[in-house]
Amino acid sequence: MSIANSNPALIVAGVLSLVASGLHVAIIFGGAGWYRFFGAGERFARAAEQGEAWPDIATFGIALVLFVWALYAFSGAGALPALPMLRAALIAITAVYLLRGAVLLPVLLFSRSQLTPFVVWSSLICLGYGAVHLLGLLRMPAVPLE
Repeated sequence: MSIANSNPALIVAGVLSLVASGLHVAIIFGGAGWYRFFGAGERFARAAEQGEAWPDIATFGIALVLFVWALYAFSGAGALPALPMLRAALIAITAVYLLRGAVLLPVLLFSRSQLTPFVVWSSLICLGYGAVHLLGLLRMPAVPLE
């Protein structure tokens, strides 16, 4: 299928997930300073400084999931062949992004002590990603969930 005949919102959603995936890989190579800068927490940063593998494994796992999500967005856009359970997967991905972004609201209402720049920025980014995915979903042809 041609990208020209595709769903532009899902193309953008795929690019956004690819960027997020690539950023997570870059953090692995950037080391402790990058874990700190991007708000992964001092526990992650210290473990990375000490050469422990688990921060990199966890971060790579997130990068891999985001990469797969990008593939699903591109597939939903028509830029790649249809992947298994495409519509259901896109609904789930959209829900995860929106729910992750919605974390900001209870923090603002009930736990201002947990309000960090990371919580604010990552929540707003996830809300944006979720909104783009939702727009793409709404523009997909109506088909069964598979």
